[in-house]
Amino acid sequence: MSVVVWIVEGTWPACVDAARAHAPADADVVLLHVTPADVPGVAHGAFAGLLGRGHPERDPGTRMERFAATSAQELLQSAADRLGRPCTRTERTGRVEREVVAEAEGRDLLILARDGDRSHLGPRSLGPASRFVVDHAPCPVLLVWPEPSPDLSTMPPPPPHH
Repeated sequence: MSVVVWIVEGTWPACVDAARAHAPADADVVLLHVTPADVPGVAHGAFAGLLGRGHPERDPGTRMERFAATSAQELLQSAADRLGRPCTRTERTGRVEREVVAEAEGRDLLILARDGDRSHLGPRSLGPASRFVVDHAPCPVLLVWPEPSPDLSTMPPPPPHH
């Protein structure tokens, strides 16, 4: 069995715990972190257009890329430590939702956490990237609450009868 665990700041512990609980001990577990490509790109563009002609050593986009890589490595190490078994740590850069779907290709399970409004049950408990991943994943998905789920009383009312 091959399992991808999408590691995102703030919700990753719940995903790792779900992998520990639901993936067989001999499963091939991939911890995946995706860094959006657009943030350093915006910094590169702003610097080149406004400030940095002739001074590439001052480009803040390069520093942002280094900080993002270091942060991703630390996050993946923390996730691997929490998992407590052999795993592969994978870092990708690009459109987050598309990179996650691409990594899930040919896998048996994808584990991710709700990332939207988690104060009540309903479709808004998924942010845009997670909604895309759930809708396009090429394998089964285990969607977890990063904290205890809200009470059933928070579920939206049924639609009116016509």
